[in-house]
Amino acid sequence: MPDLTPPPLHPGQGVPLEREDYRREFREREEEIRDRDSWKLERRQHFEEQGNASWDAMRRGEWETALRLLEENRGSLLATAREDARRRSFFHRVRVVEQPLSPYVQWQLHSLRLRAEYGETVRVVDAAGLESAESAGVLPELVVLGGEVLYRIRYTGTGVPDGAVRYTDPRLVEEWERYLRTLHEGGEDIQSYFTRRVEHLPPPVPA
Repeated sequence: MPDLTPPPLHPGQGVPLEREDYRREFREREEEIRDRDSWKLERRQHFEEQGNASWDAMRRGEWETALRLLEENRGSLLATAREDARRRSFFHRVRVVEQPLSPYVQWQLHSLRLRAEYGETVRVVDAAGLESAESAGVLPELVVLGGEVLYRIRYTGTGVPDGAVRYTDPRLVEEWERYLRTLHEGGEDIQSYFTRRVEHLPPPVPA
């Protein structure tokens, strides 16, 4: 079994970014990427998806509407997939899950299954297998963008996006990209995980 001890990540090494600055910079950098992939680690079990109609429907207890709205997003997913292919740059995601699934994660896994149909490689990792990796604390929320920059994404206590910390040291970025690759390779493909653990579940109860 590979060593899952994460590389060190000290706040003082990075540059804090306010939410809008992070979003703007992320978009600009992503548009410039060619021939390099990106990686994302999601560890929190609850986020607040602001401006997402499907999530809003789920929060109101309208599960069927939430799923229908996810399906209606296929056109946007196809457009993103075509743009990724044009830039020869693809997105790989690691989603850590705890059991039982939180309402958010159950909803998100439906969304991630659709993303995988359009080329995003999503692997699911059970938190129970990360005890050694998280002996000093849970893994952070991270994006390694194009092998050039690492963002540690910040959230409020209730899961609202709150900016990020940018790291550009080449060695640190490389170490975390390698680490995310290892987690990804050890995870389960979203499609098989969804079939085994998600599709039979009753609608989640909003918190």
